[in-house]
Amino acid sequence: MGCTEAEWLGWLPQAIGEHPFELGLGRTKVDMGDGSLIMRWKALSPRVIALARIPRLLVTFEFDCLSDQQRLNFMKRFDLYTQRGGG
Repeated sequence: MGCTEAEWLGWLPQAIGEHPFELGLGRTKVDMGDGSLIMRWKALSPRVIALARIPRLLVTFEFDCLSDQQRLNFMKRFDLYTQRGGG
């Protein structure tokens, strides 16, 4: 993810939606019906392109007891709330 941890934490509640979640240090657990998702993150060194410095987070998603369709539905919403672009 091309963001700081502070930005990530600001986006997280809206990106997760109505699912209850527990936030911990560098991780969150999201309850989704009979299944769950654990997201973990850690800051990486920024990507440097000429004079630009882009912050980076390594984020992992671990789904448990969720169907492919449930994972897809969650990630579609999550991606919409976390993607950034310019124009």
